[in-house]
Amino acid sequence: MNKISFTKKMLNFRLVSYLDSLWLRVPLLDRWLIAELIPPLLFAVSAFTTISLTLGAMFELVREIVEKGLSLNIAVAVLFLRLPEFLVLSFPMAVLMATLLTYSKLSTNSEIKALLSIGIQPTRIISAALSIGIFMTIGTFLFNNIIVPNSNQLADITLRKGLGVAMHSYHSEDIVYSRKGKRGEGLTHLFYAKDFSGGEMKKVTLLDFTKPNYTQVLKSDKASWKDSLSSWEFINGNILTLAPNGSTVTLEFESYIYPLDSGPQKVAELPKDSNNMSLSDALKAQKLYKLSGNLKETRRMQVRIQEKFTLPMACFVFSLIGATLGIKPNIRTTKSQGFGLSIVLILIYYILSFTFSSLGVGGSLNPIIAAWSPVLISLFGGSILLRYIMK
Repeated sequence: MNKISFTKKMLNFRLVSYLDSLWLRVPLLDRWLIAELIPPLLFAVSAFTTISLTLGAMFELVREIVEKGLSLNIAVAVLFLRLPEFLVLSFPMAVLMATLLTYSKLSTNSEIKALLSIGIQPTRIISAALSIGIFMTIGTFLFNNIIVPNSNQLADITLRKGLGVAMHSYHSEDIVYSRKGKRGEGLTHLFYAKDFSGGEMKKVTLLDFTKPNYTQVLKSDKASWKDSLSSWEFINGNILTLAPNGSTVTLEFESYIYPLDSGPQKVAELPKDSNNMSLSDALKAQKLYKLSGNLKETRRMQVRIQEKFTLPMACFVFSLIGATLGIKPNIRTTKSQGFGLSIVLILIYYILSFTFSSLGVGGSLNPIIAAWSPVLISLFGGSILLRYIMK
């Protein structure tokens, strides 16, 4: 045995020993409850991921195979790359189902009654479930912000290659970008393009308010950003200049270089799906939308940024609700009943989330309040249930 392999084995042994010592420091009650929670948690993750992956991605890929000739190997690769996105969605649901089933089984076997009879409080009994909820919350946040965006982007690239679609072919419609001057100067430019694809803006209109008392309207068939010039090149259009006395001057051109920043292209290339953005990407997108004057997209991005935190928090919320419902002595839940009850509770939670999210995007509610309201309402409901059980 060489020295390197011996060192690796020693390091592995020490790591396992250290983890064992950490595990043994956990109180026996918590070790027992966590061991009871892990199998149904893994079962629930597998079940919910399979269902959501089938409904959310598999059918679409089958259609691509049949209608567009996508190869089976590419389809399997895309399905594998889309897996993290659906795993993240399954984590909160799995926590709810696992805690509900585990504590219901313990209650059915009178093990909860035995713990209560020796003076152990319900809050102490469900602390293992809450610990699992906290662990899954942290894991979901990291998973959703590090792995999922990269995995989704790789899935899009792989699918584009499989379908023979150009890699640079971003496509957006109705691109609006506004630029303001220094404080007090107000709006200096308003850029609008009907369509963006293949690196080019189509049917472009640019309003220029930088000249005092003059307004310029630039219209062209297409425009593209030139990095080497740090400017835009407009193709086949005209410039209409409106003078203070009401006179107009029109200049037609085949090619015209205009010094405006690359903001319109950055706006056009922003991913439409926030699932393809990390938290830092979403913050950059929010700033860009705000600079461009697009208030609706700014609010939408503010809500999605908060949802980067509230989605993982659903794990903790569901651990509280599931454990509290399961510990009730009159609840007797089999796997099928637990699955059905979990679906109902999840449906209620996501209806709340969708409703408040829409109010936040629409401007009726502050984005932070809109995103966090379902979490706070659910935590309040779980706390009421826990107080009822402790009586």
